[in-house]
Amino acid sequence: MKAMILAAGRGERMRPLTDRIPKPLIEVGGRSLVEHHLAALHRAGVWDCVINLGWLGASLRAALGDGARYGVHIDYSDEGWPALETGGGIARALPLLGAAPFLLINGDVYSDYPLATLVERAQALPSADAAHLVLVPNPQHNPRGDFGLVGGRVVPQCAEHFTFSGLSILRPALFFEPPSGAFPLGPLLRTTAIAGRVSGELHSGLWSDVGTPERLAQLAALLAG
Repeated sequence: MKAMILAAGRGERMRPLTDRIPKPLIEVGGRSLVEHHLAALHRAGVWDCVINLGWLGASLRAALGDGARYGVHIDYSDEGWPALETGGGIARALPLLGAAPFLLINGDVYSDYPLATLVERAQALPSADAAHLVLVPNPQHNPRGDFGLVGGRVVPQCAEHFTFSGLSILRPALFFEPPSGAFPLGPLLRTTAIAGRVSGELHSGLWSDVGTPERLAQLAALLAG
């Protein structure tokens, strides 16, 4: 099984820190965000990883190398700058990801969700499903949430919404006819959920979208404690 870590974004809200380092290389809890992901993938038995490059991509490649010191192998999908957003970046990387379902991880989140569980979900993903999303309770910065969850199925509209954690399983076929160039992943997931082809689960453990200096400080304090 393969995994993709989304790491091409600019991290505007983290400036000026991200003026000099790519957001996935920001450190918390003794290592960078992307190193936390690589360690978690290794523990889950996922050793083939694709990382897309955009903003300060050369710095990210130089820091991680081929992944050997993390017990994984890294292939890079270099988008240049400006990058291709989440959906466009995945579509560009499909030749590196193969034909089987793959794990997708946003490079700027931190979670204690066990990736070995996501591997099990991927191996059992019904052939009719194009995606499986891990959702979390809504944080203060996203009070309305992103998706509903009813009976293990992701739905665009229902009484209660949850936030997409940035952890998911995707089938490459989800991008059978993608838009050209840069495009976000969210609308594609919503369209697919309307078609009844997205499953999901709710994770109530530790999760943080490290999108601002304040959230980074909060996460650092939590991990230190």
